[in-house]
Amino acid sequence: MLFALTSCKSKKSLSDMDIIENISTKKIISNHYDNNFNHKTVNANLNAKYSDSKMSTSINIKLRIELDKTIWMSATKLGFPLAKIKITPDRVSYYEKLKGTYYDGDFSMLSKWLGTELDYQKVQNILLGQAVLNLRKEKYDSKIDHRLYQLSPKKENVLFGILFFMNPDNFKLNRQEITNTEKQQLLSVSYANYKNIKGEQFPENINIRATDHQKLTTINLEYRSVEFNEELTFPFEIPNGYKEISLK
Repeated sequence: MLFALTSCKSKKSLSDMDIIENISTKKIISNHYDNNFNHKTVNANLNAKYSDSKMSTSINIKLRIELDKTIWMSATKLGFPLAKIKITPDRVSYYEKLKGTYYDGDFSMLSKWLGTELDYQKVQNILLGQAVLNLRKEKYDSKIDHRLYQLSPKKENVLFGILFFMNPDNFKLNRQEITNTEKQQLLSVSYANYKNIKGEQFPENINIRATDHQKLTTINLEYRSVEFNEELTFPFEIPNGYKEISLK
């Protein structure tokens, strides 16, 4: 995706000089990865709020992650099962009960839904509060902006722009944004708080805003319970008689 680190100095904002240490871009990135997620599995319960131009709803989600291998979610409302999704590095499988539909294919559905090109690693990183791109494979500029470290690629991409905002206290992400100006699309993922769970700085809330032209979709995820390194299963089977979703 991207190449090589930079050690150029970030610029100070006068209002922030006495608050945030002015360190190199290389050090910011190094500190971010020193605080990278470092467990084999995640077993969590979430409350999710979804809203777009047509509907608004709140559901409960069971989330299981085996790092770099499988992301599994089961959604319920008032105790009734609604949908399941299973994501692996090369496949997205999904079904929902109300309409009796399913999807089984590549990442086109998720990419279309959130308005930016996604793959397994990006989805996993969003859920864990990590940068969607490998910051060690690109040259970045940095500066202090509103008491956060802001990182942006040195070389502008004609197709999309990306910004990372990191908290100077723990070097975890406060926000990351991907913009496609040609398609008028913006994906913004914010992390309001982190909680120390067994030595791991883990996000308490994830707020996702996806804008496609004038259409806005928001998803707010609140982690209610989180356990690491448990033995997990990922049961998934598309029911008979369901209709395949077409992306055309």
